[in-house]
Amino acid sequence: MSELAVAALRLGLLLVMWILIISIVSSQGRDLMVGARNKVRARSGTGTPVAAGAVGAAAVAQNGSSEAPPVSGGQSASPPARPLATQLVVTEGPLKNTVVQLNGTPLLLGRAEDADLVLEDDYVSGRHARLFPQGSRWFLEDLGSTNGTFVSGNPLSRTVAVEPGTPIRIGKTVLELRS
Repeated sequence: MSELAVAALRLGLLLVMWILIISIVSSQGRDLMVGARNKVRARSGTGTPVAAGAVGAAAVAQNGSSEAPPVSGGQSASPPARPLATQLVVTEGPLKNTVVQLNGTPLLLGRAEDADLVLEDDYVSGRHARLFPQGSRWFLEDLGSTNGTFVSGNPLSRTVAVEPGTPIRIGKTVLELRS
């Protein structure tokens, strides 16, 4: 093989390696930005955690309307969409009776400080699971946790739709969606 071919091959491999490194770094940066945008913080005076940007959902709930805002797009002939659940309630565990107001934004669950709902439990991974809306339903995915995520007592092996009232177990904590 000629020296020119070897040099071209080395340059090509070096280029592929840098493209891979840049894509990994940009992916991590996007992931960190999403986590920073959705932090759970205590509402002043009440001690109730609220996801960032969920003030609108709380205001709607105070006005007596439990309907989610209409989803734009799609076909007009489709049946009316059911309202999207607006609360995540902790029913068992150290944070029992904690209510997180959802505003149709994804929620990262885990032990890490950058999680939207921090679960301080040895059986919970740093970035354990993600709860996200799609259309009029919420979906749950396990993010490769060590001890797993359970929906209605069954281990989660893929992303699944979660209906309101369905128990979600992460470590010692049990959560459920409510409208």
